[in-house]
Amino acid sequence: MMGRVEIATEPDIVLCRQVARQAAIRLGFSLIDQTRITTAVSELARNTFLYAGRGTMECREVSGEGKGREKGLEFVFRDQGPGIADVELAMTVGYTSGGGLGLGLSGARRLMDEFTIDSRIGQGTVVQIIKWLA
Repeated sequence: MMGRVEIATEPDIVLCRQVARQAAIRLGFSLIDQTRITTAVSELARNTFLYAGRGTMECREVSGEGKGREKGLEFVFRDQGPGIADVELAMTVGYTSGGGLGLGLSGARRLMDEFTIDSRIGQGTVVQIIKWLA
């Protein structure tokens, strides 16, 4: 694992961004992909903080064996918050339940190559994103 960040305060969102950018630089991602990764991570870290109150982000290098890709970066966000009642609705561009721009989940999905979400009411949410090195 390249890094794990506890998300419990606003400065932790900044730390998530820093970990993501450093990992992307270390793996050799282009400046454009570094920005995509950092933006997606920032959106998901902010969601974790705003809607669950606390959670974690884990960052690691992954191998794309069998997927025609050599290596990439994976980020997993976990929380034990209230969960998302309607994931499909929450993934709609422009949807927000908290007065934001509505770019968090849908924006992160567009910026990354892979995106999965598992949310259960009363148990929390896990979001996994991957960006493959071109």
